Amino acid sequence: MKKQICAIVLILLFVTSVTMTQHAASREPARARHGMVASTSEIASRVGVEIMQRGGNAIDAAVAVGLALAVTWPSAGNIGGGGFMMIRRANGDTEIIDYRERAPLAGSRDMYLDKDGNVIKGASTVGYKAVGVPGTVAGLSLALKRHGKLKWPDVIEPARKLAAEGFTMSHQLTRSLQGSEKLLTQFPDSKRIFLRDRKFYDEGDRLVQPELAATLARLKEKGPREFYEGKTAQMIAEDMKANGGLITGKDLKDYEPTVRKQLSGSYRGYEIVTMPPPSSGGAALLEMLNILEHYNLAELGAGSSDAVHLIVESQRRAFADRAEFMGDADFVKVPVEGLISKKYAADLAKTIDPEHATPSEKVRAGKPTVYESTETTHFTVIDEEGNVVTNTYTLNGGYGSGATARGTGVLLNNEMDDFTSKPGVPNAYGLLQSENNAIAPRKRPLSAMTPTIVLKDGKVWFAIGSPGGPTIINTVLQVIVNVVDFGMNIQQAIDAPRFHHQWMPDRIQFEPLGINRDTRAALERKGHVFAEKPGNMGDAEGIMIDPKTGMRLGASDPRSGGVPVGY
Repeated sequence: MKKQICAIVLILLFVTSVTMTQHAASREPARARHGMVASTSEIASRVGVEIMQRGGNAIDAAVAVGLALAVTWPSAGNIGGGGFMMIRRANGDTEIIDYRERAPLAGSRDMYLDKDGNVIKGASTVGYKAVGVPGTVAGLSLALKRHGKLKWPDVIEPARKLAAEGFTMSHQLTRSLQGSEKLLTQFPDSKRIFLRDRKFYDEGDRLVQPELAATLARLKEKGPREFYEGKTAQMIAEDMKANGGLITGKDLKDYEPTVRKQLSGSYRGYEIVTMPPPSSGGAALLEMLNILEHYNLAELGAGSSDAVHLIVESQRRAFADRAEFMGDADFVKVPVEGLISKKYAADLAKTIDPEHATPSEKVRAGKPTVYESTETTHFTVIDEEGNVVTNTYTLNGGYGSGATARGTGVLLNNEMDDFTSKPGVPNAYGLLQSENNAIAPRKRPLSAMTPTIVLKDGKVWFAIGSPGGPTIINTVLQVIVNVVDFGMNIQQAIDAPRFHHQWMPDRIQFEPLGINRDTRAALERKGHVFAEKPGNMGDAEGIMIDPKTGMRLGASDPRSGGVPVGY
């Protein structure tokens, strides 16, 4: 009898465990009738909503949010970096604004190697030589010009005011700044502005940035090209020259963003609209979804060892292809059509053993050409008309290169590390990359940014994106799978634990409390290897439209304290 009772208890515990894994507690998405902004900063989200309430559309709001984040979220929000904006108009027209940074004219293939051909530690990640030509101001202004309703001064004023008058600092921001002490103390303006000369800010303190406010005031008065041709450009170029950087006045003057066409694919009947090169994210995302379409993930269950195994194996193969083929499509031939081909994915799926992990050393890039037909942050905006913007932009590492251009208040990126310093040598994220991503003047470094829109019956269902280096792609993948396969709402899908595999190094990164002991043991029996320590990944920001009611459902990632705001 006792044995029977114990058996029943064990079964109940098992069922409860599975149920908790599949339906973990999660707050409800924010709900709004008219418009919604989801970003990592509640202050910036409110700026976007106020812009829409004043008659602006989603594009106006997105530009204002991007500028505001440069003030309120300095680790990744920026005007000294670059990114990608996907715009889908209410009529279905979709456009990509590629405002990725470019290598300076003086950039060269071996610029980060010593005389013996070895990569110089820190050369591509810290300081002025790590900086690519910033694209954010040009990209945001182009989006506004092509699709906005308001004027440039209207959308930049909220950011200028925040910089001039200051804002109350959150726990996340003060913790982030203190955690970046080693980087920021190397540069006088950064140390003074963000660390208060080591008299660290506390939660609830007010951060005022007068130099950044002055820069934003010049941009407001003289227009966005002031950043590239006016006093701000001159100040950046002079500071570069004084500190061994390569960016010149000509680099800034010559910078222009690029308008691109989206990549499109499908997953279980839903259309996936995502990023083209020089982002690797869209092609890798579609490749993984195409592989996973061959398996009934819903039947396996969210968080099960079998589901995790299949997702990891798809990640392993897509990242092997990323390493080999991806680069700036304006400079190299990228076999995109082959990579996102359903037939190619079917062949890759045949190489997956449901019971055993494939060692990464045995996984090599496939042959997609056979199928050819010839610290980052994200925000999402939807307006009353149905226009959608999903935007990811970055300084690359948290606080970028660490350097603030003297007198401007502008933190500068360290985006040059996203190039291949030396083929076969990992970058700061442990990614291996090929000659396709080697440094060349004016070339854009490969990116993982993956702003994505999912359509249902031809209409926007939800939009999603995330920061996180290479984990971006797998964060977006898992949010889509959580919604489509596991029936989660947008907030549950974002809250759910994540894991990440990028081919090399051959290990699963995982989040604290994300994979339980039994699941881990089952995966290890299949041959998977786990990273030594867990860590949070990503900061997804998404909005879903309820197809029945039209309500906007906003969801921000709890990992960085984001707050969706609607009206």
